[in-house]
Amino acid sequence: MTSIPDNNVQVRLAGPEHVNILVDFNLAMALETENLELDAGVVRSGVDAVLSGKDLGFYIVAEYTGRPVGGLLITYEWSDWRNANFWWIQSVYVSPTYRKLGVYRAMHRYVTLEARRGGACGLRLYVDKDNDAAQQVYASMRMREARYDMFEIEFDRRPENGRE
Repeated sequence: MTSIPDNNVQVRLAGPEHVNILVDFNLAMALETENLELDAGVVRSGVDAVLSGKDLGFYIVAEYTGRPVGGLLITYEWSDWRNANFWWIQSVYVSPTYRKLGVYRAMHRYVTLEARRGGACGLRLYVDKDNDAAQQVYASMRMREARYDMFEIEFDRRPENGRE
């Protein structure tokens, strides 16, 4: 994967040197969009796991005039109907000062290009139904709302009485 310059924005594959900024982006994104305070140690472990190998996915970072200002995570979901992976865009964050400067647009273009090169059958993302700003951005990128609502169950991974 190569970096793609877009005016003052350069997008590239993240490496181990980006772990701190990616952790910070994830913590800020969760607090801003869902009012969640995540455990920084757990987030660091998750970021490290992705950066240590491509089987889970990968991160990209966007730099504006050399400064890291945005990032996102790509994970994979196999589609037996299409015999290929969908790439899921997750953990999207652009620092507030750098919004509306084309940072997300550059990251989206990079991911779209790499997904096509990598044989993905499409891109997917989910967004909180109350996050109107994000929905408008994604619509402007010609992404459309999916036919499906996402349902989920989350498991509490904290040990209870010494057991998980």
